[in-house]
Amino acid sequence: MTTPTVPHGTLFRFATAGSVDDGKSTLVGRLLHDSKAILADTLDAVARTSADRGFGGEAGGLDLALLTDGLRAEREQGITIDVAYRYFATDKRTFILADCPGHVQYTKNTVTGASTADAVVLLVDARHGVLEQTRRHLSVAALLRVPHVVVAVNKIDLIGYAQDRFAEISGAIEAIAAELGLESVASIPVSALEGDNVVHRSEHTPWYAGPTLVQILETLPGLDAAEAAEHATEAGGSLRFPVQYVIRPQGALAAGLDEEEYRDYRGYAGQLASGHVGVGDTVSIIAPGQGRRTTTVAGIDTADGPLQRAIAPASVTLRLAEDIDIARGDLIASGFLPTSTDAFTARLAWLGAHALRPGARVLIKHGAATVKGLVTAINGRLDLDSLEIGEAETLELNDIGEVGLKLAAPLPLEPYAAHRRTGAFLVIDPQDGNTLAAGLVA
Repeated sequence: MTTPTVPHGTLFRFATAGSVDDGKSTLVGRLLHDSKAILADTLDAVARTSADRGFGGEAGGLDLALLTDGLRAEREQGITIDVAYRYFATDKRTFILADCPGHVQYTKNTVTGASTADAVVLLVDARHGVLEQTRRHLSVAALLRVPHVVVAVNKIDLIGYAQDRFAEISGAIEAIAAELGLESVASIPVSALEGDNVVHRSEHTPWYAGPTLVQILETLPGLDAAEAAEHATEAGGSLRFPVQYVIRPQGALAAGLDEEEYRDYRGYAGQLASGHVGVGDTVSIIAPGQGRRTTTVAGIDTADGPLQRAIAPASVTLRLAEDIDIARGDLIASGFLPTSTDAFTARLAWLGAHALRPGARVLIKHGAATVKGLVTAINGRLDLDSLEIGEAETLELNDIGEVGLKLAAPLPLEPYAAHRRTGAFLVIDPQDGNTLAAGLVA
């Protein structure tokens, strides 16, 4: 896989995934330890706990998993339950890392961690090879259209650094990735416990000429300031600005306005999901259940002062030339405008404890808008062996399936393949407010 050079100091988000006991937390601990991203007091505390457990190893006798497994239950059971977010940096890049659990019942946490990731680091135990959970996590990565997948074939030391076993596993991964349509996939032989090919190149794998894990993560293109201009041209540069909050005068002090402007201030705060916007641009307002209204942008405000132009993914407050009724959940857009619809087909990663059946009444949360919805049909479920959609009457916990939905009010939905932000939504239980599924517009 060819990886371009990236500017110094850019931000990169990645998530870890894999089956139980594949060594995710140890790998993350190794990344933090060898990148010198651990505070001295934290390192001392981990060293004491490791000594109490009689832990040995090449990392100074440290149980590296303790650096990420922060919940008491995680440490007692030796597993990861919650998504643990960690921040670290190398000389070339700053990272936000989401260490996701491997148990099947916590697949919803993996969906959460991968939903905003630039890459997924998928661990595979070299002794066990590709498992059902491996296929599930690759399917989740494909479903969420994660740009890059890096497969760390871990515990390579426990099979004597066997090149043929690594080639067998990486070949199987490539075949699955091809079926799922994953384009950017790389495999690396690593030992999280011993540190082979994680931060430093290993002498035990002379047959592997590729980069280390950190080298790949440092060079993969991500969505950061240096690439914002490219991101702004998604779908022909069409602006997508979901309104998160309506700001009245008490929030306008930082805008540098005079007293009259201050009294009349009305701004619409949010983050540009795609495209760009400038003062004087013509934009359309699209609201659930309402027609389109058109106006122009009168000003763009930020905490650091006004701007003439903003590019995704900037967070800004827009002021409009006309006093239009706009609320949280409405969409400000330009360019190729989305078509509002009240019936559509979607892919769901079902996360609910109870099975989904046709006729279920749910809430659909799209951006900041929430409307009532009805499941009209279950078209099929992804078979993790054939990787094809097969017939199904229900969706069970952790199933990935295709369903039909009917809405109480039209929403400006777009295919997820065209717009990662405006093509995604959540399915919520109307009774208790729990998230039931992550959804993507087909």
